[in-house]
Amino acid sequence: MEKIRPVFELHRDPAYADLEQYGADGIEGPGGSLNAFSGPEVDWLAHAWIGDFKRAFVNVHVTAWLGPHIDVPHLGIAFGTSPRPWMYLDTPARQDLNTNIDYFDKYIEPRNDHYLELRVDPRLTQFVSRSAYIRQVLTDVAICSSLDNNEENWELMRTEAHRLVDTWIGWVKEAKPVPVEKRAELAERDLILRRTIVKRDPANVLAARRLGPDMEERLVNALWGADRQIPRPSVS
Repeated sequence: MEKIRPVFELHRDPAYADLEQYGADGIEGPGGSLNAFSGPEVDWLAHAWIGDFKRAFVNVHVTAWLGPHIDVPHLGIAFGTSPRPWMYLDTPARQDLNTNIDYFDKYIEPRNDHYLELRVDPRLTQFVSRSAYIRQVLTDVAICSSLDNNEENWELMRTEAHRLVDTWIGWVKEAKPVPVEKRAELAERDLILRRTIVKRDPANVLAARRLGPDMEERLVNALWGADRQIPRPSVS
């Protein structure tokens, strides 16, 4: 977040102020924190953690969904233990990667060599989601891996996260505006994608087990902005 916040004008959505700290502190019992932001250039940004440290469970993530003024991919970063450490790093595409070859060549192909290096790194074990939908929306350079619990591997995860954030911020700074007449369609696609990913995440059940179904529903809604008070970015 320390790299992302200076790039954008962000405002915390008051609809989810009660989730800034919920449950216990993660040490005495399950709990967590979720802060949701938006702004002129960011449709929805969620910075959250949920944990039950006695059971070696923690999930920390940042998801940044950009506004329709540009079509740079969104950003998804997550780390966790369950109990083995794992990481998810991806940039969800906003165009059809099968047919928009220029988009593919700009945002996916340049990361392919590094992805292939990580795929054969013996420290990483590929993590495969149980959800067919989640697997379908991952790009072909998404990093979804688990690792042994040691400082070397945590440093590797931090390094990869910083690498992706730096790349993503560079894309944002260099992006060209989306034509006004195409922004409404892009915004609608973004919302469908965000809502469906969040609702179909198999990990939602982990929140339900520890905090109950009502809190699970509240957290899921917050992650995609179901009850947001700040309007979405303008499409004009």
